[in-house]
Amino acid sequence: MRAARPRGRALLLLPPLALGLPLLLLLLPGGSPAALLGLGCVLLLGLLRALLPRAALPGENGDGAKELESIKSDRMKVLQLNVCSDQEVAQAVEFVKNNLKEPEKGLWGLVNNAGVSAFGEVEFTSIDKYKEVADVNLWGTVRVTKAFLPLVRRAKGRVVNITSMLGRMASPSRSSYCISKFGVAAFSDCLRQEMYRWGVRVILIEPSNFVAATGILTPESIEAQAEELWRRANKTVQEDYGKPYFTRQITLMKSFINGGLKDMSLVLNDITDALTSKYPYTRYNPMEAHWRVRLHVVTHLPTAVADWLYIY
Repeated sequence: MRAARPRGRALLLLPPLALGLPLLLLLLPGGSPAALLGLGCVLLLGLLRALLPRAALPGENGDGAKELESIKSDRMKVLQLNVCSDQEVAQAVEFVKNNLKEPEKGLWGLVNNAGVSAFGEVEFTSIDKYKEVADVNLWGTVRVTKAFLPLVRRAKGRVVNITSMLGRMASPSRSSYCISKFGVAAFSDCLRQEMYRWGVRVILIEPSNFVAATGILTPESIEAQAEELWRRANKTVQEDYGKPYFTRQITLMKSFINGGLKDMSLVLNDITDALTSKYPYTRYNPMEAHWRVRLHVVTHLPTAVADWLYIY
């Protein structure tokens, strides 16, 4: 049995944008819960489809913000911010408070979905790249959650963090991404245990490969990253690995993004359920059957067996 989101509380969605610059969608109270959720899902899906090649976001009033504002709903407020900025996140909290009709009732839902992706074997990945990915994926999630948590606690609401299957199982050439997503999973697990006493649900969404749907990596961005990885590698690493091996890894990465799901409905449905169900799951796994099997193998069988099956 499913229960709709209580009225009189607002829903905050954080869709992903390049460089961790999300839009805050504040859906104000009023109207039916079904209409509210439908609007939120449509907006999120529309924004995800609009995120074509991953160039740097051009500052304020980007295409995503303009598209959302053009809808002109009196129950939606749009704010673009950088999740890596303490100042901008603090301003976002004040923005939300000022737009709540009943701020004393708090904020029902926070969805942390801002993210970036990267690849490269450990010896090719710079410390700066590790920091860059973690700043958005991990510390951005921590920063935004901490800032909005008092409002969510007041509503006994929901914190929904978008991680990845790579937040529970490692993958060659994805260490910078895996570290950030494993970190989000650990943060969420700790927070979930702390929030039981407050009646707040902390939920993880762990999608499989939706790169083709989100455009978080493109063939062009893979080529650009590959050129940088090779150029910045020291001579010993270049000689030991060799250019043919490096080129094969880039080809594999391109095949990975081309083989992903192009329909975001699995993820959107799980986000909706996490926000509206009376008894939401702790973890949702929107993914194909073969990734689900692999996830269970990697997390339940001895490591040597899992590595033998999937890595060697």
